Amino acid sequence: MRIATWNVNSITARLPRLLSWLESSGTDVLCLQEAKIAEEQFPFDQLRELGYEAAVHATGRWNGVAVLSRVGIEDVAKGLPGDPGYEGVTEPRAISATCGPVRVWSVYVPNGREVDHPHYAYKLQWFEALRAAVAGDASGSRPFAVLGDYNVAPTDDDVYDTAAFEGATHVTPAERDALAALRGAGLNDVVPRPLKYEHPYTYWDYRQLCFPKNRGMRIDLVYGNEPFAKAVEDAYVDREERKGKGASDHAPVVVDVAV
Repeated sequence: MRIATWNVNSITARLPRLLSWLESSGTDVLCLQEAKIAEEQFPFDQLRELGYEAAVHATGRWNGVAVLSRVGIEDVAKGLPGDPGYEGVTEPRAISATCGPVRVWSVYVPNGREVDHPHYAYKLQWFEALRAAVAGDASGSRPFAVLGDYNVAPTDDDVYDTAAFEGATHVTPAERDALAALRGAGLNDVVPRPLKYEHPYTYWDYRQLCFPKNRGMRIDLVYGNEPFAKAVEDAYVDREERKGKGASDHAPVVVDVAV
């Protein structure tokens, strides 16, 4: 079974590439982030033509998450129990579903913006709500994974230059502690290093030729419980999908599991 996560940075802008990638990649379940579309405008029909059902949690031009599956979708849950919200708004950043033998969450963790910004405190609170929400599934016997854009680089090896991020979000001890707490709930990073590339980044800024210069970050992660991790046969970052005109600034992360 092939399971992937991809921050598409607008499904409207990326739809032709998304459909082509689904046809060529052999993906059974895809967790999407930054759909940036209202649910009623989501391209259900085009995806159905390729054999995919879709569970969507999206409200408009910001955020938005989804799970696409060609092995069935059941027990869909939208949102994050205990979500702290930001400025009184509960944002569409999490959705979970059972797809065949596996249960998955698609998550888009808040960016944090700046360390002294209220959004950073919101990010840490959101992480704690996520940890509490997934703890039951993480400790269970069913293969389970939380996939998505975590907006945190787990280690210094996951950024192209630590000096470039000094004093910035995505690399702070508090954010990495939040990741460690999530792993402490019974999850593990199932994408090993090194992969095909010495530094398998998943995100490259559009500016300053970051992609050609490989100035990236590994912030799109797949955290699985023990049954999921034991079933992993292969994992890779589809760096080719970051190339060319009209690409997202994130690349898909793909995991093959024997379930």
